[in-house]
Amino acid sequence: MRNLLVKLVGKSLNSLSYLSKSYATDKALSLFSKPRKGQITAIQAAFLETAINETVIYESFRIMTYKWPGNKQTILLIHGWESNSGRWKSLIKQLKKGDYNIIALDAPAHGNSGSSYFNALLYAEFIYEVAKKHQPEIIIGHSVGGMASVFFQNKYQLGCIKKMVLLGSPSDFKDVLKRYTDLLGYNSRISNHLNHIIKERFGASPEVFSTARYAQTLNATGLIIHDEDDPIIPYSDALQIQSSFKNSKLFTTKGLGHSLNHKKVTLQISEFIDN
Repeated sequence: MRNLLVKLVGKSLNSLSYLSKSYATDKALSLFSKPRKGQITAIQAAFLETAINETVIYESFRIMTYKWPGNKQTILLIHGWESNSGRWKSLIKQLKKGDYNIIALDAPAHGNSGSSYFNALLYAEFIYEVAKKHQPEIIIGHSVGGMASVFFQNKYQLGCIKKMVLLGSPSDFKDVLKRYTDLLGYNSRISNHLNHIIKERFGASPEVFSTARYAQTLNATGLIIHDEDDPIIPYSDALQIQSSFKNSKLFTTKGLGHSLNHKKVTLQISEFIDN
């Protein structure tokens, strides 16, 4: 049923594109930029209330942060699309045993943060505001949160960051965009105009925004974790990132899916940041 509805939306916008290409493409971009999930559940809220909740401001946007104080290095946790800081519960429990100072933030249009839309560039600015305040030595990002982490560090080169962990992160934005346009079955009028609008709004064409490309500028030590059978982000993306990210290693899982929310992954992250 869900796939049928998705295809119906795509066909509707395709038809609309012959009346107004710009209007149909704006609608397509809006669908791409607005998460349908990511709200905090009651169980997640109870866990997040164990943290010190603090708001950071970027321009007119509210960034919700959560802090579990510790005496060792500061770790910044960055969740992915249609998620929130509550997704880190298992990892945070493990890190608290090591007395790490833990910070998590909700992405734009996710959790308790502001904005009515999401994109990785805005997320990168959210990350910078929080990182500037807390000066983390370690960053852990899942999915597009990992991508936004690399975008942020490529732009700002914060010297405090010594280690970065990327979990199931996409390599190239152009591929993320193509998977979206293919899923909806958009025609070339919408697909081509999407590229034009992105270049106009963000100052560069989609192929410029690349985790693998930006990873070449990183000086941190990296750990890339990806599942061979990830149904959302292909394993080949991890290989591309690892080949560009100097001083990084790749840990491959099988059967853990895209979320990578598993004890095996938690222990691998703990070992990486402890050493």
